[in-house]
Amino acid sequence: MPGLVAAPGLLTSFDCSLQVHLVVGSNSLAGARCTKSLEVGAKVKLIAPESDGLHYGLRQRVDAGEIEWIRREFVAEDLTTLGREEVDSIADLVFVTLPLSCGTGAYISGLCRRLRIPVNVADSPSLCSFTLLSTFTDGPLQFGVTTSGNGCKLASRIRREIASGLPEGIGEACNKIGKLRRSLWEESSDFGAIQAEGEDNADQKSTFNTLITPEDAEAAKTRRIRWLSQICEYWPLAKLCALADSDIESILKSYTSTEIRGNDEVSEPGLENLQKRGRIQLIGSGPGHPDLLTTASLKAIKSADLVLADKLVPAPVLELVPRRAEVYIARKFPGNADKAQEELLEMGLSGLKRGLNVVRLKQGDPYIYGRGAEEYEFFSKHGYTPIVLPGITSALSAPLFAALPATHRGVADQVLICTGTGRKGAALDPPEYVASRTVVFLMALHRLQALVKSLTDKDWPIHLPCAVIERASCPDQRVIRTTLENVCAAVEEEGSRPPGLIVVGWSCEVLHKLEKKWVVEDGFKGI
Repeated sequence: MPGLVAAPGLLTSFDCSLQVHLVVGSNSLAGARCTKSLEVGAKVKLIAPESDGLHYGLRQRVDAGEIEWIRREFVAEDLTTLGREEVDSIADLVFVTLPLSCGTGAYISGLCRRLRIPVNVADSPSLCSFTLLSTFTDGPLQFGVTTSGNGCKLASRIRREIASGLPEGIGEACNKIGKLRRSLWEESSDFGAIQAEGEDNADQKSTFNTLITPEDAEAAKTRRIRWLSQICEYWPLAKLCALADSDIESILKSYTSTEIRGNDEVSEPGLENLQKRGRIQLIGSGPGHPDLLTTASLKAIKSADLVLADKLVPAPVLELVPRRAEVYIARKFPGNADKAQEELLEMGLSGLKRGLNVVRLKQGDPYIYGRGAEEYEFFSKHGYTPIVLPGITSALSAPLFAALPATHRGVADQVLICTGTGRKGAALDPPEYVASRTVVFLMALHRLQALVKSLTDKDWPIHLPCAVIERASCPDQRVIRTTLENVCAAVEEEGSRPPGLIVVGWSCEVLHKLEKKWVVEDGFKGI
């Protein structure tokens, strides 16, 4: 016969502030239960003998005075003596985290059920009068998922899947709808009349002496409910999350004018008055070839209103920008980098204030020597939190396109990415030489001689293989394979083709053995 399926539980949300919760056990699960109870404002009493030894997290909370530790085994009287005075010292909630083999869980569950005390016994759904939900919290918004004891891991996964589909700022949207709801109540004529009754208010409305009938009050309440319902039911969640305080005022004005006209047919209240909120995306354009853009970055570029691009972003990538969008290329050159950066940031902020979709297009990856974190901080301080999309960094892709494995068994087991130039052009303090390490120096070719000298001064072998890789993944890619001893002469002889980087280490000769001072390879055939 098929097994009986338990009826679904009644999902509720309790105010647990100042309640007394008993936690029986001393393991990591007991620590998690204590944390959950403390988060909702309950007072926690832990029951466990000293001989069991406390989990590290529990020990910290006991030492900090956050929970009370009753250092003995559980006894039946704990349920009726450790609670609050206002409920005759009966415990409000009990968690049992002991192993199933000890049998204490069934004993405590029976006692709690007779006393109508909610009880949860770990790994024993049949002994529980309630189960915990896998919860999501964002400000005032909370929701939970339960599988009714059939698998907490599955509940957690389902909760994550649901939460991942919600737009950013959904909790704040709830706050704004709550603010709008309160404001609508205050704007209603019946509320104003009731509020003013018996008050000496110098700012009374002109409708103060208007007769308010029960029918009028009920009609106003109906309009108010319908208005809020349309906002909550039909507006996209992303639109609700983008509401600003000024938008709330626009909606209120629209509601007031509609109420005066007596028009109940309100399809999208205040929609025409809402200001489009700009957004900023920091995007890595990869090493150069447009096919190496991520799908997310390509979508962002296609949706841009304003593109602020680094000087070295290749033309094939810029050609993907839609014709309607405005494109600005950074005017960076030696001595002007900081000023040009400030100019880009101000242009981006101006575009955001105009409600534009701003794309900051950066070469490689935004956070690998791309000042991405500085830009994130700047825009966040001005109220626009950027979306950051990764790009394939040339530090890892350029060696690949040059048939140079950054790691190789028995040759190189680590990779180090360095800048070849310090802040404001200062000389680099080079890393120590490690034979099993491949080092990639970005932005180093303009001061190559100084870099090589600093390395050899730190006892890097002069005959160590290296490779200069320029315009990686572009049609005019060039690779110069040589050694530290000859790299400066090779670059001087062959000329420079920025942007470029230099890779140093024994991995440079794994697939290509050098038989002369240097070898030059032109062109890219990787895609």
